[in-house]
Amino acid sequence: MTLKLGYLLPTRQRVMEGKHDTDRILELGDFAEEVGLDSVWIGDSVIAKPRHDPIALLAAIAARTERIALGTAVLVPILRNPVLLAHQLATLDRISRGRFILGVGLARDVPAIRAEFEAVGVPFEKRVGRMLEGLRLCRALWTGEPVDWDGRWKLEGATLAPEPVTPGGPKIWGGGGVPAALRRCARDFDGWFPSGRGGGADWGADWKTLRAYAGEAGRDPAEIAGAAYVTVAIDEDPGAAEAALDSYLVRYYNLPAERIRTEEYVFAGDRASVAGWIAGFVEAGCTHLCVRVTGSDDARQMEELAALRDRIG
Repeated sequence: MTLKLGYLLPTRQRVMEGKHDTDRILELGDFAEEVGLDSVWIGDSVIAKPRHDPIALLAAIAARTERIALGTAVLVPILRNPVLLAHQLATLDRISRGRFILGVGLARDVPAIRAEFEAVGVPFEKRVGRMLEGLRLCRALWTGEPVDWDGRWKLEGATLAPEPVTPGGPKIWGGGGVPAALRRCARDFDGWFPSGRGGGADWGADWKTLRAYAGEAGRDPAEIAGAAYVTVAIDEDPGAAEAALDSYLVRYYNLPAERIRTEEYVFAGDRASVAGWIAGFVEAGCTHLCVRVTGSDDARQMEELAALRDRIG
């Protein structure tokens, strides 16, 4: 099975280091394409975990590149009005000539996230229903046909332009590993994109369940992309890799590393062990990986990932 390997661009890390410029991020997008990676990804937060806006930055990268796919890992769509969001993403899909993937999520239930929702004037409760309705409205607008809508948002004969390059709009990938999230992805989305916990075997067990749900919903499971968001620390000294991973997780989340290790796909080790860990996802049926690598030398990390993909085959 062919693995498509992507890199999470360090928008959050650079802001945490006081580096607010965008030049280096754009250069890294260019370099990812140069070394042969399949995709680049950008996370999303407004004030909870301040970083660059993913839609604007991906549009800039799309205009500078030709082949590489671009995605959000992940966008919190309910922070945005869906009509405006549909307009932005249709334009981004045009700029990228159909290379954009919309990864979406609900965000954690922590005080900083609740404060972020309050700051942008969006209720935190009933997030699932709000997200699903907003994405259905986006898809309706992406048809280019007049849309009448009577729900959380009201539209009468509204037409959106430009139409996306991708028929029906950008592919939507959703995360989550609880049964309700698996059912949502099986029923409503084009791909499953969890940040999970454990490793390839854990991912594979949930993937098997999701595919069964897809069949129950009358969908062909083959239509759904299997992806994952993972974090790795690579060092030929395994102890140094473990220490680097723990330090990174504490700085990034301001939570104990032990907690994050139980909530997300994370791994530390030398090249051979990281390659073996990633191979576990591929063996379980995963075809796309967004990899977040600890450390500050992003260009070297991209080269490491490209070499790992070749090693995995």
